Amino acid sequence: MNPYGYFKVAGAIPSVGVADCALNAERHIGLIRRAAERGAELVVFPELSLTGYTCGDLFLQPELMRGAEEALKQVMRQTADCPIVAVVGLPVVAGGRRYNCAAAFAQGELLGVVPKSHLPNYGEFYEERWFASGAEVRGSLIELCGEEVPFGCDVMLGINGVECGIEICEDLWVPAPPSAALSQAGARLIINLSASPEVVGKHSYLLSLVAGQSARLRAGYLYVSSGFGESSTDLVFGGNILIADQGEWVARSERFSLEEQLLVGEIDVERIETERSRTNTFAAHTPQEGFRLCACDLTPRASDFARTIDPHPFVPADDEQRHTRCEEIFQIQAMGLVKRLSHTRCRSVVLGISGGLDSTLALLVVVKAFDKLGLDRKGIYGITMPGFGTTDRTYRNALALMEQLGITQIEIPIAKAVQQHFADIALDPADRSATYENSQARERTQILMDYANKVGGLVIGTGDLSELALGWATYNGDQMSMYGVNASIPKTLVRHLVRTAAETLGGEAEKTLLDIVDTPVSPELLPADEKGEIAQKTEDLVGPYELHDFMLYHFIRRGASPRKLLFLAEQAFGERYPREVILHWMEVFFRRFFSQQFKRSAMPDGPKVGSVSLSPRGDWRMPSDGSAALWLAEIETLKK
Repeated sequence: MNPYGYFKVAGAIPSVGVADCALNAERHIGLIRRAAERGAELVVFPELSLTGYTCGDLFLQPELMRGAEEALKQVMRQTADCPIVAVVGLPVVAGGRRYNCAAAFAQGELLGVVPKSHLPNYGEFYEERWFASGAEVRGSLIELCGEEVPFGCDVMLGINGVECGIEICEDLWVPAPPSAALSQAGARLIINLSASPEVVGKHSYLLSLVAGQSARLRAGYLYVSSGFGESSTDLVFGGNILIADQGEWVARSERFSLEEQLLVGEIDVERIETERSRTNTFAAHTPQEGFRLCACDLTPRASDFARTIDPHPFVPADDEQRHTRCEEIFQIQAMGLVKRLSHTRCRSVVLGISGGLDSTLALLVVVKAFDKLGLDRKGIYGITMPGFGTTDRTYRNALALMEQLGITQIEIPIAKAVQQHFADIALDPADRSATYENSQARERTQILMDYANKVGGLVIGTGDLSELALGWATYNGDQMSMYGVNASIPKTLVRHLVRTAAETLGGEAEKTLLDIVDTPVSPELLPADEKGEIAQKTEDLVGPYELHDFMLYHFIRRGASPRKLLFLAEQAFGERYPREVILHWMEVFFRRFFSQQFKRSAMPDGPKVGSVSLSPRGDWRMPSDGSAALWLAEIETLKK
């Protein structure tokens, strides 16, 4: 396991010769060596890989059984110098019965042997003709290759401190797979040696099964199934290597390849521990209770990190998936507001429209909620409140969007009221301090609240998750509302939501929305530059939102330390952000995240949309006076 909690695994599919054990041994040796060179700590082969799965009644021949054992000896002997655990499939005789087994070994020594528990005997499968079930075999020993080793379905592997459970093919497909008990006993990775033939439609079900089991068990799952070389007398084997980590795909191999395959990927075992510890319904037993742990420690060869880290974890990379996600998010946001409007019997809402991304998204959600309830859109009071920093571009977009969506438009300039307030508190207007900016934000909030009282409506908040994380909001200003529809929407996702709405609406509204998407993010609280353009750009002040959202996701959702955050960010963003830049904004993130918790402690109601939420009533309960010292100290060590 590397210093950041990642365990490197490999799946290997040799091109087998049916019943040709010597040939199969040679191909195993080559793949094990390649996996070790790639720095893998574990390599897994398909079911009955040393003989081939499709030997049929040849499994009843003693010669094949001897050949399989000799092949295992040969593979172990010729890979003894490889610092890797290998798990291969072969038939084994124990106590006068024949078992379909997985044998694990490392550096020339057997670690343990696990028999298959559930034998399919339906359709194209006849395994009970050749094998006995190992479901009741526990606490036994077996002599194999001149060694006496643990044998049974209670055998677990411990590889460099990572517990691994083994199941074989059909074991996954039954109502109560062995992997459930294995994971509850501490297995953070489940290995499956399989020989699943291809039929139309089966592959998509297999993908859902592997991903679902990985997610359900909060574990890594490495599935390796037979490929080219197996007999095609009645069946075709497409070859599958599937590596999943808590329901997310790490890597998937090509199907129907004529070449042998080796696929490498990392399992985040540190994250698995974090998820299990925070989920009280994950009913863990005492580690290894009722199981025997066959442990070994190896020093894998140095290698590059194989796993791809998504720089935008809140935003699906696939266009179709992203569009579907955005549509679902709109529905969740709108339904939250529908309930609030129904409960309060309000037929009107009030929100500030700035021509920026967040207020635009909030308005689109409000429109959808009103349409669901069959309410007149004129009950939506959009108030634009131009101030000292308002630019023509955002002002025009605000007016155009309100007209195109058919809501009630109101314009209330705030300059005079704020100037009077400056006079009241003796603030020099040339003093462009936080007071200068916050006075405008609070004046706008006062207008919205009082206008809502006037029309008997609710003030809809527009602030998003990223702003809440950084505290980039004025306390009792834009931080406050009566319902915050964007409260769990990260900034990196807001643009895509607005773009999705633009594509749906079309026409002039689409043009306006796309221009809003292209407008720099700004609170527009400082005067525009000499060209009349936005002078106060948020990302120049607090840092790139894509970096902050990345840190927010991995810190909150996955419990990543600054050290791991730096490693992940360097993997995800490559040369886009140098190490010193990442560390600078990481320090900003942690300082602001801790110091601004008091704003989140008093945040309004709002719907949870994704797996990361900062609601003090829901997912995130943190003291407002908690210290960031531990995290900042680690960042300082990373700067050296």
